[in-house]
Parts: sequence; C-alpha cells; structure tokens
Amino acid sequence: MAAASRLPRAADPHAPQQPERSAVATLLAQIARLRGSLEAVRRETIAAAGDTEEAGLRWQRALCDLAARQLDCLTVQLGQLREGHPVEGGRDEGEGPEAEPAADPRDRPQARVGSAEWHLLSDDVDWSDDLFDIFGRDPGDGPLSLDDLPSWFDPADQPRLTAMVTDCLVDGKPIDGEFRIRRPDGAPRTLHVVGEPVLDAGGATESMWTVVRDVTELRRSRQAVRESESALQRERHFAHAERRVAQELHEAVLPPWRGAVHLPAGDPAALTVAGHHFPAAADTPVSGVWYDALPLPGGHTLLGVGDVAGRGVPAAAGMTMLLGALRGMALGGAEPAALLGRANELLEVAAQPVLVGTVCCRYDPAGRALHWARATHTPPLLFRDGVGRALAAPDGLLLGATTDTPYAQVSEALRPGDLLLLHTAGLGARSPAPARERLLALAPRFAAAPGAQDCLRAVVEEFGGGRRGDDACVLVAKVTG
Repeated sequence: MAAASRLPRAADPHAPQQPERSAVATLLAQIARLRGSLEAVRRETIAAAGDTEEAGLRWQRALCDLAARQLDCLTVQLGQLREGHPVEGGRDEGEGPEAEPAADPRDRPQARVGSAEWHLLSDDVDWSDDLFDIFGRDPGDGPLSLDDLPSWFDPADQPRLTAMVTDCLVDGKPIDGEFRIRRPDGAPRTLHVVGEPVLDAGGATESMWTVVRDVTELRRSRQAVRESESALQRERHFAHAERRVAQELHEAVLPPWRGAVHLPAGDPAALTVAGHHFPAAADTPVSGVWYDALPLPGGHTLLGVGDVAGRGVPAAAGMTMLLGALRGMALGGAEPAALLGRANELLEVAAQPVLVGTVCCRYDPAGRALHWARATHTPPLLFRDGVGRALAAPDGLLLGATTDTPYAQVSEALRPGDLLLLHTAGLGARSPAPARERLLALAPRFAAAPGAQDCLRAVVEEFGGGRRGDDACVLVAKVTG
C-alpha cells in the first residue's frame, strides 16, 4: 500500500449568509474590496513560495484561486438580486455535471476542500485529512493510488478524468474539471478538481498535486436557483399572456369613443360625457373596473361605473358578461333598480361566483332627471356653482352577495351646467387622502372648465402619474342644455 502522509486540514470556505435585500449594494462593494485583498494575498503566497513547490504553499495558492472563483460567482448572483429578476437563459457556461438528489444530511461530509499529491518515483501518496472525509474513506485504508482513483468516480466521468490525468503527467497540462463520485456509504458527491504537475530540476514530472473541492451543495443550490428561475420565467410569461388577454377583453367592452361625446346626439338638454381608465402598474393584473355611457331609446342615457372583484382574465370576463347584460336590459327599458336586481339574479346562476360593486344611472333629458341605484358603490358626486357634494345614497348590497336582494332607486333633478362625476373605489388608492375629498376640492376648477373634457383633464392631473396598485375608472357628465 502506498505510504500516506497528512497535508494541512482545509478550512471550509463556505459560511452561509443571507444578505438583506436593502444591503445588496453594500455587499457588492465589500466583495469588490475583498476581491482586491484576496488578490494581494495570492501574490504574497506566490512570492513566498519562490522557486520551491512546498505542498502547503501550493494548497494555499489553490485555495486563493478557488476563493476568487466563488467571489466572482457571488458578485454575479448579488448583481441579479440587485436587479430584482433572474437573467434569462439556462445553465452557466462551463458548468460540470448536475448533482444527484440530496443525500441524508447526516451523510454529508463536513470537509469541503482537500488536497493530494502523487509522487511518481516513490509511489508515495499524500492525502489531507479533509480529502479522506470528502471521499468517505477510512484514513486507515490509506490514500488511493492513481490506478485505483478512477474506480471511485462515476463511470461516465472516468474517461474524462483519465484523459486529464494523462495530459497532466505527459504533457504538463493543468487539471480543472468537475466529477461525480459515490462514497462507500452511498452518498453521491460532486467534486471540483484542480491540479498541475510538479517538475524536477531537469523538467521531468516528479509528482502531481491536486486540490479537491466538494461542490455538491453548491451545485444543488445552483440547480435550485435554475429551477426557480425557470418557474419564475414561466410564471411571468403566463402572467404577461393573461394580462394581454385581460387587457384586450377590457378594451373591447369599454366605450369606443375618445374625448367628449354628446349623448343623445342633437338633444338641446344633452349630456357631454367623457371617461378615463387609470391602468395599474404594468406588472399588476388587470382588474374588472369599467365606465359606461350608452344612448337609450327615448333620448335617455345610461351612465355607470363598476368593479368586478378579482383580477386577470376571470375579472375581465366577468366584467364583459355583466356589462353586456346591463346594456341589453337597459336598452329594453329597465330602470336602474330593476337592472341591478336582474343582474344579481344573473350572477346567482353564473358558473363562477363573483361579487360586483356598481352604480347605475339613467338620465332623462325631458325633465333633466337622474334616476339611479347602486350596489354598495361610491355614490355619484354632483358639482353645481363651484360646490360639490355626494348624492344621498340608496341602499343596495353587492351584486352576487345574496339572493332576492332589493335595490332602492332615487332621483335627482339636474340643472344646466351641472357636472356629475362617477368613479370606482381605486381612484385614490395611492394617497392617504380619500378620493372624495380630493375630488370635491376640484370644484372651483370644474366651475371654470368650459366642458366635460376639461373637467376630466383636471381629474387626470390630480390622480394620474406614478405607479398604481389598482385600476380605476372615472366618468364625468355635464348637462349642456
């Protein structure tokens, strides 16, 4: 059996840390300074070695190289953490074979880095204590010879290991690769092996030294990161596609007009109507909010806003179904309270349960009367002579909440120049001040505005801009005659 000696025990270079997200930039700066200090240590180590090839110094130099590789990898990973999303793509270039499923934690060796040297002339082999731990080999059995070493490696990796060792011994090429082994206790490990030949005074190969690093946990962590990145990318692609479908549904059912319109056209007591949708942030699923203004038979006009609970395609689909039903029933002559009652009955038999808050108005130009009802929704605001107020709200539960729910209807007499404003609940979500107070504070601007579009512009200036966490809709209607 080959004679064995012990090299210095390798220190574990991995001290798991979980940096706080807010400290990522500080960590990157610290790593940059540490990388520079490490390079200085490496230069000092090489200078101390001089022309000698002492095993301990070679081991230290190799540890510096391995530590530098880890710091570079950590810099990339923290850079991704700072950006807030994974980089598109698959495995890193040059990575070794993927690790097998994790063994029982009790079977994991504590050592992470070991070293060895095979002396060709004397057949002596030096293994560090840590290398015995990595291989799960009893030190009493002695180190493995170069002839026995490949048998411990995965059969698929044996030809590559043999080729690297031959190239190192014959052509003086360095060894740098990852290989899989299975310990005697059955635990699979992934090892990163680096090494080089040691030459005698005549330039002939005297020995081969290596540093072996157990990277099993590192590879498992990287695999977990890759899998989570793939899952996150799939989720983002799905969310993007779902958002696009929901947006298309949403845009398809909102009123097609842009700017202010007169409803009904040609009536001297007509309303000038303008509406606006405040979209949520790009990464937020579309909600089921809407605004609507529809000319009805007899010169009447349907006005309304509402919000279907939920987000994404289900909310947009529910909004599409409900808004179509409300429009159809309104064209058939149903009054606002009756509209809500029948819409509630429709939701009772819907395939998916849904809750809806809405306010529904019917404007009669003959008497300038506004008839309206609501389902637990913010009441309309009426602005007259530079002063605004909320209309007295009738009772009405959310649509879809209970069966046989009665909805009360009230009427309000309007005057020429009056401005009616309807909005959904998410309008002022980004501000601690209630949306109603902010809207009522706009009364002087509304009084000075010549038309509905100018009033809407004031609302957009007040509530637009910045990142929104929820969609919102607003509808303004000004009595023009």
